Amino acid sequence: MTLPIITNDLARRLFLHRHLLSDAPTGEGKGADLKAVIDTLGFVQLDSVNTFARAHDMILWSRRQQYRPPALGHLLHRDRQVFEHWTHDASVIPVQFFPHWQHRFTRDRERLAARWVNWHSGDFLHQVDQVRDRIAATGACTSGDVGEGEARTPGGWWNWHPSKVAIEYLWRTGEVSVVRRDGFTKVYDLTERVIPAQHLNARPHSAASIDWACSQALDRLGFATSGELSAFWDLATPDEAKAWCVQALTRGDIIEVLVQGIDGSLRKSFARPDVMEAAAPEPTNRLRILSPFDPALRDRKRAERLFGFSYRIEIFVPSPKRTYGYYVFPVMDGGRMIGRIDMKREGETLMVTAFWPEQGVRWGKGLQARLDAELARAARFGGCNRIDFAPAWLTNGTLG
Repeated sequence: MTLPIITNDLARRLFLHRHLLSDAPTGEGKGADLKAVIDTLGFVQLDSVNTFARAHDMILWSRRQQYRPPALGHLLHRDRQVFEHWTHDASVIPVQFFPHWQHRFTRDRERLAARWVNWHSGDFLHQVDQVRDRIAATGACTSGDVGEGEARTPGGWWNWHPSKVAIEYLWRTGEVSVVRRDGFTKVYDLTERVIPAQHLNARPHSAASIDWACSQALDRLGFATSGELSAFWDLATPDEAKAWCVQALTRGDIIEVLVQGIDGSLRKSFARPDVMEAAAPEPTNRLRILSPFDPALRDRKRAERLFGFSYRIEIFVPSPKRTYGYYVFPVMDGGRMIGRIDMKREGETLMVTAFWPEQGVRWGKGLQARLDAELARAARFGGCNRIDFAPAWLTNGTLG
């Protein structure tokens, strides 16, 4: 039987719609509206780099341009509508999903203990009970508040003192939770003091959590391979996701499809049976500056297949080998990727250092006007009252 083909145009429209990048970014950007955005995306990755704005704030702003950073803090710290934990990286996650993280906590207890004994030194295991008891007795604290008298060396994952490793282990295994952030420093408390009881006390079977993880990932992606389903939340292993796909195919919950890349190649994937009739509107004719960690671009290989956009964050590449800047922002126009911009906040100025148009993008007055409009919106978001351009900021392009 011939498999349905999702053309590249349809695939991009479907994918962007599921990632809330098709419609105009209107809405209150706070409270229930902001929670609905996070529910739809599934999670928002947190990151501390702040050349212009933090990555998670950029992700939310690109979808709700009335959003301001305190609104996420209210959901996390005041209203307990989201919690902070691990997907593929540290993320904010809708709190109603917390029961499925119990499956992760159980797995991580043994896995992390074995790995971190080698990475950090086994001393941290002797500190776990002490750190837990300290938090129970005296309340919320940071990793800097524990381990008095332990040797501390500057910087890096490899140089954590034992009590810092212990508190992170307690967080990763669910015994403590992030109650708030002071700046970007995590403040921990016992999980029962942070997570609302109706979510804390639910204990789904691990099979139910795997089924939930794969099903929910597919609904947020629109189409996916089993590997992409596994990677979405990082809750199901690759083998578990493969087994889920076999079972879901048998039940008729999913079908096999061929997804066309921008180069015409076809990739076998899974989708819901009604995928060809699912909503996939044309993206609005609007230019957007995205976060480097935007969920639509997190899988770099998928972004290249769908959009022809070869993107990596060059934050870890030695300077002489960088093609672009230290931390550049992807730029999307409607449903196509048109380039990347190097910009940063300097006091009250938004400074544009460079812009690299994608190959084949003709830079004219129309694109320049849309970029100027988006930069003006970004400046308001970032608290900047002016925009400056460096000399020769437009790389390999000319203004028409």
